[in-house]
Amino acid sequence: MTLHKPAERARRFDLIAFDWDGTLFDSTAIITRCIQLAVADVGGTVPSDRDASYVIGLGLAQALAHAAPDVPREKYPLLGERYKHHYFLHQNDITLFSGIVDMLAALKQRQHFLTVATGKSRWGLDQALGHVALKDLFHASRTADETAGKPHPRMLHELMAELGVTPERTLMVGDTTHDLQMALNAGCAAVGVSYGAHDHGALEALGPLFVAHSADQLSQWMLEHA
Repeated sequence: MTLHKPAERARRFDLIAFDWDGTLFDSTAIITRCIQLAVADVGGTVPSDRDASYVIGLGLAQALAHAAPDVPREKYPLLGERYKHHYFLHQNDITLFSGIVDMLAALKQRQHFLTVATGKSRWGLDQALGHVALKDLFHASRTADETAGKPHPRMLHELMAELGVTPERTLMVGDTTHDLQMALNAGCAAVGVSYGAHDHGALEALGPLFVAHSADQLSQWMLEHA
């Protein structure tokens, strides 16, 4: 497939990379609960809501190991299996935040490259894209199981290389400090959203251009400033 650069126009960023859970999808509460249930299933100390939500956005193995430090390493495969069990029971309960599809469609019409950089697995992302009929809105994507997990910058480096965009023309949008740190590591700008897993203060500490407190605020900022 031949990729064509967006037409030249007054646009600050050519490539916009979105995190998935907690940024586009209202999934933070369900993921937090599934992590807690999985840890309980293998006999570990159940993490608090704050500790369980902190690891959202990391690769599954990294996230579960951080959330359950007292679980022996030999139980990590079982821990992962139990998380997937609980998540699959609830995956159809997860919905897009209101207005997200309209925002993405407007950005694509303005000829931005739209991409996904997520801690989900490739299988999980493909399932989600198919479920909500979003696949045609995105030009490319990277998942934690096919590249380095956040906050390593490899996801963004690969997306930029694939689409021929420089760090100065790339924007990362996410709800966790892992997303914003990844952007810093890749030399890219970032926008945070505080309606997901991490709070406003933690996001602000990493110097994003803006922190949105709702999907409506995110849409307004993106359409005015991206």
